[in-house]
Amino acid sequence: MSDTEQFDLDAYLERIGWEGGRRADLATLRGVHLAHALSFPFENLDAWSGRAPSLTSADLMAKMVRGRRGGYCYEHNTLLRLALEALGLGVTGLAGRVVLGAETVESRPRTHMMLRVEVPGDPQPYLADVGFGAAGALLQPVPLTAGEEFEGAGRRHRLVHLPHGGPLELWALQAYDRDARDWVSQYAFTLEPFFAPDYEVINWHIGTNPRSPFTQRPYLQRTTPERHLALDGARLVETRADGTVIERKLTDEAEARRVVEEEFGIAVPEGLTLLR
Repeated sequence: MSDTEQFDLDAYLERIGWEGGRRADLATLRGVHLAHALSFPFENLDAWSGRAPSLTSADLMAKMVRGRRGGYCYEHNTLLRLALEALGLGVTGLAGRVVLGAETVESRPRTHMMLRVEVPGDPQPYLADVGFGAAGALLQPVPLTAGEEFEGAGRRHRLVHLPHGGPLELWALQAYDRDARDWVSQYAFTLEPFFAPDYEVINWHIGTNPRSPFTQRPYLQRTTPERHLALDGARLVETRADGTVIERKLTDEAEARRVVEEEFGIAVPEGLTLLR
């Protein structure tokens, strides 16, 4: 049985609460993208436990759709890709360098997965990404157009071209930071296609390399219409819709497990210690 045949579109749409249409159009793309982003948490508990997560359709269905788990970018965007293709949309995998917090665009490898989506009858391709674990992540897809501002589900984004020495145009997704009153680059990418074997290699590196940030501490995110919740190690940060930020440190394992299970909606794997 192929990976596509193992994907259950009905179960996926029920899990994200999507009751809209199933036409291969922009409204469906936007609605499914937003519903996914608000339904699944971002989390790295597999990598934190010492193993790279599986990217097979059957395992993603078991973990994220039928289990109380989330995932990181390869899991989220592989699952979204399966759904969009099942709905009749054209999807190409991309990879980018996370530049948020980096010294230069070139200082980090291409380890982030995102998607280029084509809607039948629409000459405009779109950037879709439900797996970026940061408050500047997309909640809805944006047209692959440089220089225009887009607002989706309360967040402002734009795509720009950055100078570089390569033969392909370098794109950067930027999010508007209300506190800094400025645009902040999140990641940079070209439109070179990436395929399943590419992501398998990157996933193994990110999920097992002892120098990877995802193997060094728990890193969780959850977005709802009311707030964005982030757990980085023992530091819990809540950013409310009005911009209010509340931060505190989790003090013990019992509190950490309660927060992860109740606030993030994640079933902590048996035997996993969150705080070490």
